[in-house]
Amino acid sequence: MPDSPSRDGVDRCRPRDSHGGGLHLIVLSGLFFSLMSLLVKAAGRDLPTMELVFARAVVVTAVAGAAMVRRGVRATALEPGLLLLRGLIGFAALSFFYYSVVHLPLAEATLIHFTNPVFTSIIAALLLGERLRSAQFAMTLTGIAGVAIVVQPATLLAGGGALPPLAVASALAAALFSASAYVTVRRLRHHDATVIVFAFAAVSAVIALPLMLPSFVTPRGWQWPLLLGVGLATYLGQLFLTMGLQREPAGRAMSAGSVQVLFATAWGAIFFGDLPETSSIAGGALIVASVFLLARLRGGGETQRP
Repeated sequence: MPDSPSRDGVDRCRPRDSHGGGLHLIVLSGLFFSLMSLLVKAAGRDLPTMELVFARAVVVTAVAGAAMVRRGVRATALEPGLLLLRGLIGFAALSFFYYSVVHLPLAEATLIHFTNPVFTSIIAALLLGERLRSAQFAMTLTGIAGVAIVVQPATLLAGGGALPPLAVASALAAALFSASAYVTVRRLRHHDATVIVFAFAAVSAVIALPLMLPSFVTPRGWQWPLLLGVGLATYLGQLFLTMGLQREPAGRAMSAGSVQVLFATAWGAIFFGDLPETSSIAGGALIVASVFLLARLRGGGETQRP
């Protein structure tokens, strides 16, 4: 278990475990995030996207808040402006991602979103001045090529593609906003994880509430446990991701995180009959390979699911 945080919500002495042992936690994280996507796709058949965003935010806020109280953490972060910014960017990423999950096959939506580490390297180089080596640049281009194979932009623009153009654009926007959120989280890495999760969820709930009201649909029957499941799967995914990153270098962690694509493909085939096209399999192989190699080249750093 991770070290206890200081009571002001900032981790000042949390050492990284050099002995590893966190890859199974990253795999569990990928499993729960894929379950979240599955539940979102199921609930999104009858409920508006913004309602799903609000429900997830409320559940995660409650669970993260309870965890903060149990651990004695006070939300007196030293950088509230960055916490707010992370919440705003994460809200945008979450909204776009949920829309894409509802309107795309799970495998394709997850593949496109999984390019966010590629975009992270570009944004970090532009905004944080991090060096982008030639090998990293090559892997970035490989990842972008994989996305092009999956979405086939020329076919989309001609109106004959199998994937809805708006949903594809939403998935790409989610990946871009997620990458921006990760860059912000790097500046918040000394804060306790529950503070960051709580702030993100609370900001999302406040923004989503007025946006969902015009199209609000009262959940019925099985929709209630679906919404609860979305929130709990999200929290568990974030929890296992954080614990895994405390035990493994981010490069190894992100490599293991690629199993989420496999989980999403399996759920889509089992529950919705969504079998990926040959082009999606080929493009997905490039995306996973680029993220795997890029993570090992970058090394270090931390990331968190928006």
